Amino acid sequence: MSCLLTSCILLLCEQLNVTYIILDGHVEYLYFMVVFIVYILILCSNSTIVYLIWKHQDLHEPMYIFIAALLMNSVFLSTNIYPKLLMDFLSEKQIISYQACLVQYFMFYALAGSEFLLLAAMAYDRYVSICKPLHYPTIMGKRTVCIFLALAWFLPACHLAGLAIICSHQKLCSFTLKVIYCNNTIYKLFCVASRAVSVFGVFFLLNVAVFPVFFIIFSYTRILIICYHSCGEVRKKAAQTCLPHLLVLINYFFLLTYDVITVRLESDFPKTARLIMTLQLVLYNPLFNPMIYGLKMKEISKHLKKTVSLLCQLQER
Repeated sequence: MSCLLTSCILLLCEQLNVTYIILDGHVEYLYFMVVFIVYILILCSNSTIVYLIWKHQDLHEPMYIFIAALLMNSVFLSTNIYPKLLMDFLSEKQIISYQACLVQYFMFYALAGSEFLLLAAMAYDRYVSICKPLHYPTIMGKRTVCIFLALAWFLPACHLAGLAIICSHQKLCSFTLKVIYCNNTIYKLFCVASRAVSVFGVFFLLNVAVFPVFFIIFSYTRILIICYHSCGEVRKKAAQTCLPHLLVLINYFFLLTYDVITVRLESDFPKTARLIMTLQLVLYNPLFNPMIYGLKMKEISKHLKKTVSLLCQLQER
């Protein structure tokens, strides 16, 4: 039945003139429930923190709004990958049209770039809060927060749109990807390496990853200098609010750095290690963020404990 369905899909693709590629992955039905449970955990954990921030008035501050945006980003990123991955587990042959692969590639890197820009906005927010506390309400008003959020989501998308359009017009000489989702390895499908794709890729990487990371490092360096010359209360505040952001940044930076360079090291990088790192990017990171912010951010942790306590009381009744 599965073979017949696959044949029908391939025939339909040929009739509609849709280019398809094969995702060369080994899948088993046993893994379906595990991945499904992980996906539900990602949705529930991230959505819970977002709900708490939306529900409680004392969390309607720029820092918590940026955290909510970051966690929503994790939900969108996971939804871009997991539904297709779950369907692949139930299919004998994992295929995807080239057009759908480009959409997944576009969404993945647009949302990944948004994460860096959101972390940069958080760094700036912490810098103003700690280094210029008297000017904080004026500088970080609602309009500023809205501008930062708009830039974080639309700037990477605008950058990626041009890159995706160029990729869509490339001639393909290969139709197999040894990955579990469409990422920058699609460049290996092209008959000829595209100079325009390389230029756009570097431009995108600089604007939404490298420059934001340098800005974050600069901001936290300034914060550390101010804290060094300040009292213990300022240092405590800085540690409570900045440490979770730094942990998330370090974790995400190393995972995405791997994703960027792996396309050039595919032949030398062990297949098992490549799979583990890829799974960390799509599994570990979306679960890591809500845990860090839910446990390390004092105000969020307080509301989370109250909610859990209330649910336990209702269950006992």
